[in-house]
Amino acid sequence: MAPTLNIIGAGKVGRVLGRLFAASGAFNVQDVLTRSMDSAAEAVHFMGAGHAVDAIGQMGAADAWMLAVGDDQIEAACAQLAGVPGLAGAVVFHCSGAKASDVLATAAQGGALTASLHPVRSFADPAQVAQHFGGTFCGIEGDARALALLGDALAVIGARAVPIDAAAKTVYHAASVFASNYLVTVLDAALRCYRAAGISDEVARQLAAPLAAESMANMFRLGPEAALTGPIARGDVDTVARQQAALDGWDEGSGALYRALALATTGLARRRP
Repeated sequence: MAPTLNIIGAGKVGRVLGRLFAASGAFNVQDVLTRSMDSAAEAVHFMGAGHAVDAIGQMGAADAWMLAVGDDQIEAACAQLAGVPGLAGAVVFHCSGAKASDVLATAAQGGALTASLHPVRSFADPAQVAQHFGGTFCGIEGDARALALLGDALAVIGARAVPIDAAAKTVYHAASVFASNYLVTVLDAALRCYRAAGISDEVARQLAAPLAAESMANMFRLGPEAALTGPIARGDVDTVARQQAALDGWDEGSGALYRALALATTGLARRRP
């Protein structure tokens, strides 16, 4: 029999994991609690499993509990969970990339085995992510017995568990922000610069796409030092200075972003052979 799983909080990450765990047989999804019965019912429909409830007291005993709530809600949700009978020996894990499993201390004090499980990917389109989740890396840390259960479940859904240092959890999560969120911010700056030159939105995206795609491919194929090109890599300080002055005069925020990135890129260029 598959271990049982209760879910507290079912946003994009929780819904995807719940759907994959249930469909694969990694877990038998039981009770689902969210902010409202409507959202719980929607989550159950998306996952194709589970039973929507509107209070933690309505949730039955389970082998594992997934807290897929916002980072700032984890400790409060755990405190509520700590009062549930039969928690001793159960696995309690959250899905935050920014916080370690030590925020589940109240559950651990009640005898639960605590851990964190963080899928390293964007969840902008949950249905698409659920369909193509195989190979996804998941950062895990916590009690060894909890990780044994979660590692087995991740293997069943085709994910790849990566043990991480709990003490560096926030820095680990910052890596994902750099690799995903801030790339979007930088590309948005590029598109706005193109538009300032009179280029339409559609053409601006067409101009930026091959540059971004080729740079990303080179970075992962060759490494950052070898992939770096452009005026800083060439030592063309006059071009950098002109661009900085132009951006400062056009848009203060873009100028500040360029200045910060130029400083970081200079450091990268110095690492080149």
